[in-house]
Amino acid sequence: MQQTEMIKLIQSHRSIRAFTEQKVTDAQIESIVESGRWAPSSNHVQAYSIIVIQSEERKKELAKLAGNQSYVEECPVFFVICADFYRLQRATAKHEQPFEVGAQEQVLVGAVDTALVAENMLLAARSYGMGGVMIGGIRNDPEAVSKLLGLPEFTFPVMGLCIGYPAQEPEQKPRLPKQAVVHYETYDASNYEETLAQYDEITARYYQERSEAKRVDTWSEQMSRFFATTKRPHIGDFLKKQGFLKS
Repeated sequence: MQQTEMIKLIQSHRSIRAFTEQKVTDAQIESIVESGRWAPSSNHVQAYSIIVIQSEERKKELAKLAGNQSYVEECPVFFVICADFYRLQRATAKHEQPFEVGAQEQVLVGAVDTALVAENMLLAARSYGMGGVMIGGIRNDPEAVSKLLGLPEFTFPVMGLCIGYPAQEPEQKPRLPKQAVVHYETYDASNYEETLAQYDEITARYYQERSEAKRVDTWSEQMSRFFATTKRPHIGDFLKKQGFLKS
C-alpha cells in the first residue's frame, strides 16, 4: 500500500539535538502551538498549558535544570508543556463545586494530555522542515522549573520540546520488532526471548557502527542498567505539594 506524506513523516522520526541559526518565525511558532491545542483531550478537560521560551537567559537556566543539556539553550525555541489543573480549579470554583484532583487518575490524565499536545507540536514543526527532541530532564528539578516559570498549584511540568532547523542528519534508531509490541486480541509474550535476542543484535550493530566500534552494548543491557535504580524519586513529593496524589 502506498504511504501518504503524513505516514512518511511519522515513520521517519529521529531526535534532533543540533540546530542551524535559521530562526523560527512567530507565525510558525503560532502554527505549532495551534497544532498542539487541537490534540485529543480526556473528557475535554484540556489539562495542559504550553509555555513558549525564546529568552536566551531562560533557556540557559532551563538547560542547566534539565541536566546541562546544551541543546535546550541552543535551540531557537523551547517549549515547556505542563499538566495544568489550576484553570480547572478556577472553573470548578465558579460553580461552587468540590474540586477532586488528588487521585492518581488525574496525574495520568494530565500526563496523557500533555504527551498528545507535544507530539502534535513536534509533527507540526517537522512539516515545516524542522526537527526537535523531547526533554524529560525538565522533571529533574520540577520545583525550580515551576518557580522559574511561575507555575501555580495544581500544575506540574511534564516535558520540554526543543524545536529548530536540523544541523545534523542522525540515522534512525532501530525500534523493537513489531511482534514484540503489537498484540492481536490478547497479550502474547511467548516470542519475547526470540525477539529481544534479535533486537539486541540489531542495537549492538547500530551502536557499534554509530560509534565506530567504541560502543558495543545492547538494548537489554541498557534497560537493565536504567531500571536498576529509582528514577526521580522526588516527583511524588513534588506532586503532593502541588495538590496531587492525596487520595
